[in-house]
This record gives sequence, structure tokens and C-alpha cells, in this order.
Amino acid sequence: MITWMQRHKKWLIITIWISTIAFVGAGFVGWGQYSYGDKAGAVAKVGNIEITMGELQKSYSNLYNQYSQMFQGNFDEEKAKSFGLKSQALRQLTQQALIINLANSYNLEVSDSELLEKIKTQKYFFKDGVFDKEAYKQALSRNNLSLKEYEADVKKELLIEKTFKLIPIDARDSELKIIDTIANVADKINYKLLSAKDITIETSDELLKLFWEGIKNSFMTEVSYEVKFIKQAKISKEFDSNTISEYYNENKTHFKDSDGKILSLENAKDKIVEELNAKETKKEALRAYIAYKKGNLENSDVKSSTISASNNPFNSDVITSISKLSMSSPFLKPVLVGEEYYTFELVKTNQSEVKSYAEAKVDVLPLYTEEQKRSKLLELAKNSVDTFSGNTTNFITAIDADKLTNLNLTDANEFLSKLFTSQEKRGLITLENGNIVIYNILEQKLLTKTNTNQENPIVRLKSAMFNEGLVKKLQNKYKTEIFIQGL
Repeated sequence: MITWMQRHKKWLIITIWISTIAFVGAGFVGWGQYSYGDKAGAVAKVGNIEITMGELQKSYSNLYNQYSQMFQGNFDEEKAKSFGLKSQALRQLTQQALIINLANSYNLEVSDSELLEKIKTQKYFFKDGVFDKEAYKQALSRNNLSLKEYEADVKKELLIEKTFKLIPIDARDSELKIIDTIANVADKINYKLLSAKDITIETSDELLKLFWEGIKNSFMTEVSYEVKFIKQAKISKEFDSNTISEYYNENKTHFKDSDGKILSLENAKDKIVEELNAKETKKEALRAYIAYKKGNLENSDVKSSTISASNNPFNSDVITSISKLSMSSPFLKPVLVGEEYYTFELVKTNQSEVKSYAEAKVDVLPLYTEEQKRSKLLELAKNSVDTFSGNTTNFITAIDADKLTNLNLTDANEFLSKLFTSQEKRGLITLENGNIVIYNILEQKLLTKTNTNQENPIVRLKSAMFNEGLVKKLQNKYKTEIFIQGL
């Protein structure tokens, strides 16, 4: 599944951002500390449309939750990084902005009645089977969204849909006939599943070490950093009413309720005190940083540690920042970890080096086992394909995966999709999970069934191709500027 999605993520991301923009109900996932309500600071500009950091965070969160649903919860930050989810989130927003620029050039708008009609169809906001205004407000509040923010997102979604409808896409009769013909090709086959569990592998140190010798440069120790550090714990002070009132008057836009309205001084008091304490903590951390650089701190305040990617009691931002230090510039300004600030001094960088066989063995063993099983399974399949005897089916088509009862549905679908594009009467098909199905086509015929739902796949395919082409065209028309690095 992961392999397939990584291979097809260009098409997948277009499908995702067209199908939903304002995703509510699964909670937000983001990186770093950021308030969704803060719209200051554009991270990109496409034509006349600016993209804010808040929008980028929401886009990332929406994508993360959708992928998590696809993987049935088996999705984490590591997988998000492997998919380049942050880059996808920004690309999603720039593509949306291209379409909105086009919509604006045609003076397209979304009315309040269209917005209300759309919102009333969202089951997140239903109570007892019907739309409920209180359920609507509560759902947005749980997800830290104001009514204004959410409705702006829904309007954007509707505007994009309306723009695409300017050029309707239909399926021609000839295209439907082709699909009809393909769907009616039926084969009677004899087939057999060969699984890696049928293979026995010898894993002696002699064989493992020989395998390791050929790939040992792939097994390196981690880069580690010997550091000294000081910690500034969170400060909790009492502030007089004048200080609280003055801070509120200068920063009242920081303090809003779930509807985006500014809180009163009394209702915002706890948040004001929290911000004032955060400022005091940072101020004290900077004082300690200066004193540490000048050598004016007690040695008892300075701790030592060796950290690496797998042994990091702080966070990933800390090790990234430390990796950029040098012996000529070894000090890192205070960084926030949780609610405490840490100041680091780089003492030594331990560079990566090739692991010994003993150190690498635990990582080498599964790779060796997998490679040997794959090799021996392929050898078994090639030796068996001309003489095997397996299960014989009735006439089946590419959509009859449920009729291959000794394969699970995922494997059966994959096997049939490859079988009906193969030119070989007898052969073997390797599945993504490593298993192999050997087959022999006994008979073939064309069925006379008429499919009643043929248009959807044609329209979906043509829509995806059209949307991609439109985005490329608009990229040449509207200038895209990216102001954020490292995605």
C-alpha cells in the first residue's frame, strides 16, 4: 500500500485536494508552535493570492488525517516525512491558488445560500440525523476553528468546484465501448500462489558476513554530538493588575474565543499571565546564555550529554540546530523544549563510520533473509511454471477477485489487474508483498454482459488528466513565489 501510494502520489494529491479542503472531525496535526488564527506572514504568493502559515498548517493537518484514515491509523510523522507531506501541503495550496486566480478572472463567486447548502450536508454537524447549529459550532470549537475561518475554507472549496464545472467532461460512446470490451474479456485459468513462507533460508554467520561485505557501506554509525547545556525552567510569577491590563491593551488580538471574537480582559486573564510568564522565561534564558558564553556561570549549572537521532531527549529541532554548529561557533541560543529553554555548547562531533559486522548483524539479517527468500522464491516459480498444477477457475474477468478464494482480496485484485494486461498465456506474476502467482490461461472468451456504470472511470481519468494540464497551464500564467525554505 505504501509503495503504491508513494509511486502514485502525484495523482493522489490532486484527487485529495479536489475532493476536500475543509476537513473537520479528526483533530489537527501540525509541526512547531503556531496559532491557526494568526494570518500574518505569507509563506507563498501565487498571482494575487497570498498563502499564510496558518493555511499551510491546516493543509498539512488535513492531509495527515486523510492519510491516517487511508492507513487505518498506521501513519506517523516518519511516514509523513517519507511522503514529503509538508511539501505536498504547500503544493496543494499553490494549486488551489492557481484555480482561485482563474476564478477571480471570470468574476466567479460563491453566494451565502450556496455556502449554507454545502455546510448543511456535512455529517460532522448532524444531530439526530439533521444539521444542528450547536453541533456545528461545537465541532469547529473542538478543532480550534472559528466560523469565519471554516466558512472561508468551504467557500474556497465551492469556488474551485465551480471553476472546474466551466468545462464539463463527458465520456464518448466509443470510449464506453472500449471499457465495455475490456470489462468483458474473461479467462479460465489454472493458478497457484507461491509464498515466501514456503522457502527455508540458512543464516549462518559465514553467509551473513559474506552478504554484509558487499553492502557494508550501507551500515553506518550515527553522527553523534557531545554537548554541554544549561536549562531555564518555566517561570511562574504574580503580575499586578496594571501590568496585566497594559499587556492586554497592547496584545488583545492574541486572545480570541472559538468564534474569533476578542476575549474580555477578565476572560483573557489566565492566557495573559501565561504569555507574560513565557516572556519572562525567555528573557531569563537569554541572560543565562550570555553569562554562559562569558564563563560566568557556576559549573554545577552546566550538564553534559551525548545526543544523536536515536538518542535525543530533546526534540528534532534541537539536533538539527546543533548539527549546524562548529567548534569555532559552538554556542546555540536558547531553544524551547516543552515549556523550558535550553542553551547548548557543542563540545565534539563524532562522525559516522562503517559499523563492524557484529554491530550491523541485527540490521543485516532481515535484509539477507528477504533477499534470499525473494531470490529462491523466483527460482522456484521459474522451475514450476511449466509443470505446476493448481486451482482452476471458471471464466473470470478483471473484477472477479472475490472468486480467487485462496488469495486475499488485495492480492487477488493485484494479480488480476496484472494478469489482464499480460501478453503471456503461461507465466508468473510477482505481487508487491513478495509472493508470486504462477498461472496458465486455459481458455478465453468475450462475455456479453452490459455494464451500467461505465462512465465514472472514464470521467474520473479524463478529469484527473484535465486538472493536471490546467494546473500546468496556469503555472505559466500566474507567478508563484515561495517565501519559506526547507519543505
